[in-house]
Amino acid sequence: MNRSLLLPAVHLTDQIAGDPEWLPHPVRLMGLAITKGEELLRRPDQNCEGELLAGAALTATVVAGSYVLTKLAIHAAYRCSRLLGAVTEVALGWTCLAARNLREEASAVLDALEEQDISLARLRLARIVGRDTNDLDVNEISRAVIETVAESASDGIVAPIFFMGVGGVPLAMAYKAVNTLDSMIGHADARYFYFGKTAARLDDAANFVPARLTALATVAGALLSGDSAGDAARVWLRDGNKHKSPNAGQPESAMAGALGVRLGGGNFYQGEFIPAERIGAEYRIPEILHARKSIRILSTVALLGLGAGVALSFLMKPRRER
Repeated sequence: MNRSLLLPAVHLTDQIAGDPEWLPHPVRLMGLAITKGEELLRRPDQNCEGELLAGAALTATVVAGSYVLTKLAIHAAYRCSRLLGAVTEVALGWTCLAARNLREEASAVLDALEEQDISLARLRLARIVGRDTNDLDVNEISRAVIETVAESASDGIVAPIFFMGVGGVPLAMAYKAVNTLDSMIGHADARYFYFGKTAARLDDAANFVPARLTALATVAGALLSGDSAGDAARVWLRDGNKHKSPNAGQPESAMAGALGVRLGGGNFYQGEFIPAERIGAEYRIPEILHARKSIRILSTVALLGLGAGVALSFLMKPRRER
């Protein structure tokens, strides 16, 4: 299927269908493969080098397998009929995007806050963030929503669109495998410091360009939504590298400037406080209305990312096919 048509079809399907929990999702299969692969490859007596090699082998297998299996599934469907092939390609591409799901999950948290049900807001927030949520107040919940909206705009929307534009659905699925590996084993704790190092570094590399494109789209989104594009650009350039992640701080800092709010700072993870630098330290503490604005900017970022992906897919075509 022509990628210039594929990307809008995938985006439209995501907007209509979202991410129903009853649907078997490729990410769940990736997660199962990672869990089983870790059980198979890890040994109690492994040294640092052994853990590093085992983790690298698991990472390469899951990423390559995701690419190859997706490509084979699409090819097999097209051999049956062009219609089945197109439907399969769009359906698999749809599972790589999370625009509607992110918008709905973030909005559900804010709905609970507006209904003054902070316990429900904390429960809903725990579905989309890794930090401890049990003791967060309204402002901290609002901050968490803004941060996850900004970061997930990159790895849940712009990055899959980017890789789909470059190499079609198989490459986008390989990216989702990288993202899933990082979330499961790409941690700097004692258990995964060596075993997950390859996954973490590969995720950093894969998100380098998309994260910066997302920050740029956030600046443009601020301009289009009537927020401060100038502050978004200024804070992005100043604070984009203050985050512990080389990529997450890019869209987060642009969003902080666009909304005029202070993000970052420490969070608790499984009871342990992890300190972090402030982003947009001169601004006010986030409130619910700022979190609502971040969701509106997210919708604009998704459309801008789609447009960029279509343009990229056109540029990636051989000249004779344009």
